[in-house]
Amino acid sequence: MKKNGETYRIIISGGGTGGHIYPAIAIAKAWNERFPESEVLFVGAEGKMEMQKVPEAGYPIEGLRIAGLQRRFTLENLSFPFKVLDSLQKARKLVKNFKPHLVVGVGGYASGPVLFAAQRKGLPTLIQEQNSYAGLTNRLLAKKATAICVAYPQMERYFPKEKIQYTGNPVRKDILDLTGKKEAAWKKFNLQPDKPVVLSIGGSLGARTLNEAMLESMHGFEAKGYQVLWQTGSYYFQKVSQQVRDSGLQHIHPQEFIKDMDLAYAAADLVISRSGALSVSELSLVGKPVIFVPSPNVAEDHQTKNAMAVVTQGGALLLTDSMAVRELESLVHALLQDPEKQQSLSEAIKKLSKPNAAVEIVGVMENLVQ
Repeated sequence: MKKNGETYRIIISGGGTGGHIYPAIAIAKAWNERFPESEVLFVGAEGKMEMQKVPEAGYPIEGLRIAGLQRRFTLENLSFPFKVLDSLQKARKLVKNFKPHLVVGVGGYASGPVLFAAQRKGLPTLIQEQNSYAGLTNRLLAKKATAICVAYPQMERYFPKEKIQYTGNPVRKDILDLTGKKEAAWKKFNLQPDKPVVLSIGGSLGARTLNEAMLESMHGFEAKGYQVLWQTGSYYFQKVSQQVRDSGLQHIHPQEFIKDMDLAYAAADLVISRSGALSVSELSLVGKPVIFVPSPNVAEDHQTKNAMAVVTQGGALLLTDSMAVRELESLVHALLQDPEKQQSLSEAIKKLSKPNAAVEIVGVMENLVQ
């Protein structure tokens, strides 16, 4: 059996959103901890956030011209076939020159051409599906994939049962243990220890409905003695900050982006969040009461499906995007007044957590390369 000094070559392809990129980086780091001499090459889509985030994490990345097909007719769609052909050609060249022992696809535009090129050469391929609803590309590639790592049970609806490994989604290490971080969190975010903390997170760019619902609810939250730690996202930060200042509210704390998410989670008594795959995986580890407000603007409504996978197990509450502005305040208040409900939600969501996901995925990868 090959040991840690082995120079394996691994390609990890995909990206487009943090939900694809951060698990990919976590897998790469866990693989390098196991096999420090390995070479890991990322392949992403030109102009997407992976082209910045992956080098920041210390890994080389190659970009493909691939882009998505727009749902309405645009001039962009006319160039789509050419971008696909160009990306397939470049993917074939990358696979030929890099000679990987294994190719991992994490979803996103770049995943398709690279896995397809590897499968055509008979190389082992692994799909890491983060969502409870498998996307079309992964469903097509699954037929020839060697293994498929999933984050939710019952994924044999989409994939061949014998290839599925239920590993969970890899998440940041700093949130695996929040004990003893509350005091640091109060200090960091200027919070008072004796008032409940409501944490609202809508992604790095922000979520319009969540921000509108929070603006509608913030006076009521302050009047009831709650504090709000609120990640507005970059698009909405100026507007929200101005409105909070103009309202003279003392305990509403808008942040453009929260870097120390472990501290934010440690401070929170209740979390309001979109239900992207990574958020759901993180929140199951955090084990706080959660209200999911799924984004309606994602392919095949997979955020609702992610949230429902938790809600049906009694692990979270669901508030639809269309009802959020009207009903968020009363739902938060009802939950914060009900300690038994908070505890049952916390216990149920924690049962769904997979804290060793990255290590388990590396175990599957190791079997494939040996």
